[in-house]
Order: sequence, then structure tokens, then C-alpha cells
Amino acid sequence: MSDKIYDYDPAAALENDEAIALFLADALETGDATYVAKAMGIVARAKGMTELARETGLSREQLYRSFSEQGNPTLKTMLAVMRALGMDLTAKPHQEEPAA
Repeated sequence: MSDKIYDYDPAAALENDEAIALFLADALETGDATYVAKAMGIVARAKGMTELARETGLSREQLYRSFSEQGNPTLKTMLAVMRALGMDLTAKPHQEEPAA
């Protein structure tokens, strides 16, 4: 039996605003800051890090660092990137999962 490892880049699937919005909404719903930062990094790569850097006034290095697995982007960075992506960061009432 041969174990093959395939390189999968989720950024390749983020081809339109609807896919990006769904991807980010799912990440935000986890409540896991590390996961959200990594998801934002994937979206940033999908849209083009150089373009986002230009639109936000942040350096590419800062964007890569902020949205890495070890990253911890500031709210200012998150809002700037969301705006550059054409996305809104919104709030809704939290709903508890029903007990099984």
C-alpha cells in the first residue's frame, strides 16, 4: 500500500466573494483566534498578499506574520484587511448548541 500525500491549498477554492465570506464566517464561528488568523492568511493569499499590502498600507511581511499559525493580528489589522477584501465583520447573537 502506498501512502500518498497530496498538496491541497484551500486558497485555490476561494474563487469568489461568496466562497470567501462563507470560509471566513465558518472560521469566525469557531471562536479560535489561531484558527481565524490562519483562515485570514489563506484568504489573503487567495486575493494576493501584494495587492492587500498595497490596499491596507501594511507590509507583506506584517500580513504574513499576523496571519500565520503563530500570528495574533490586531483589530486594526483585521479591519483593514476585511475592508480591503470587501468584507464586513458583523455580529450576531450567540446560539448555544442544543444538548444531545
